[in-house]
Amino acid sequence: MPKLSNDQHVRQLANLELLARQVVEGFITGLHQSPFHGFSVEFAEHRLYNSGESVKNIDWKLLARTDKLFVKQYEEETNLRCYLLLDTSSSMNFPEVGINKLQFSVYAIASLMYLFKKQRDAFGLCLFSDKMDWMSPARSTSAHLFYLYAELERVYNNPKAGTATNIAQTLHHVAAEIHQRSMVIIFSDMLENSMNAEKMNALFAAIQHLKYKKHEVVIFNVTSKQQEVDFDFDNRPHHFVDIETGEQVRVHPNKIRDSYIASLKEYRHQLELKCAQYHIDMVDADISQGYNQILREYLIKRNRMI
Repeated sequence: MPKLSNDQHVRQLANLELLARQVVEGFITGLHQSPFHGFSVEFAEHRLYNSGESVKNIDWKLLARTDKLFVKQYEEETNLRCYLLLDTSSSMNFPEVGINKLQFSVYAIASLMYLFKKQRDAFGLCLFSDKMDWMSPARSTSAHLFYLYAELERVYNNPKAGTATNIAQTLHHVAAEIHQRSMVIIFSDMLENSMNAEKMNALFAAIQHLKYKKHEVVIFNVTSKQQEVDFDFDNRPHHFVDIETGEQVRVHPNKIRDSYIASLKEYRHQLELKCAQYHIDMVDADISQGYNQILREYLIKRNRMI
């Protein structure tokens, strides 16, 4: 992939911020217009400007409306710390047509970060696949927001090929690195653990490590529901390729649909039981359904913690 010029890079970051702002502000407008109340969606307090102090925090828009000088007042300490963990393994590149699971997750995380920033919550990012690739500290500044947007853009533009997943190893590392009570939000298709009791046990041992450190955990199980859950394919032979291993099989969907759905249903049931046992919120995130549910689930969890 050709290297982006500085101007191109700035435009891409601006596009990501614009999309995140539109998602969040549309979501908040919907909350205000609905009977669904109880969320904290006011982000800054104001006080009258005192003559002689710095003008950098003056709210100029409020001046235009009120003809009075008010200063935006920010708390020195953030309300909450959130760490966003993004699975960048090759299975997240599905489907090939339209928005895929990785792209959906990048947009969802960008929107959550925009909301974190408005609520003065500190936020960090962790990227992982078969190992933990990169992790940032949690901060709440605008510079940090754009720094993480740049990392998300890099992931978006450079999807991995032939890379598997190791969520458990990453969660153990994160549990060891985070020293203050935080919300840990995982975006993954959770396919590493399918039909494998040993890997599922390893995953929940790692989650128990996070819970022991008093962290709250939310899993957004990112899926293309139509194809991965409902197995809705045309009534003709298809050539299926495992994106992570390269293994290939040619099969007629109708011949295996019932057994596939039954096996997946049993796996998801076991996953849900384990999550309930460890008091983990697991939310289905269908890539065709948009981002409002993700923002809502975060706010529900946040309000419980504060």
